[in-house]
Amino acid sequence: MAIKKTGSAKWSGDLKTGKGQVSTQTGVLDNQPYGFNTRFEGGAGTNPEELIGAAHASCFSMALSMVLGGHDLVADSIETTATVYLEQSDGGFSIPKIHLDVTAKIPNATEEQFAEAAQTAKENCPISKLMTAEITMDAKLV
Repeated sequence: MAIKKTGSAKWSGDLKTGKGQVSTQTGVLDNQPYGFNTRFEGGAGTNPEELIGAAHASCFSMALSMVLGGHDLVADSIETTATVYLEQSDGGFSIPKIHLDVTAKIPNATEEQFAEAAQTAKENCPISKLMTAEITMDAKLV
């Protein structure tokens, strides 16, 4: 069984002055603006990198909770920040690195248990696994 979730984007115009809107299936994001200015110049709106960061931080936190549960541990809190590095090299852009900063409050957990659980979650959350995934596409010009 596959669970399917969707995100969508609309774009019009050229790269630097064009405008886009991004939405999610649930409507949590509904036509939120994005563009060159929000991605590269700190303008109001969102950008792909912060959306990837939010997805990775939330996925990792849930995975850590699951791993802890396998050891009969329940976190009072898990706070994760994912920093996504967008870099330009060889005439193009890439995301070579994502850094996770994690702070957790877990009653009765040892440092060793926490370190092991965090490493397991980092390696196995679906978004972490996506970072090396094959990308396929259906494209249609209308």
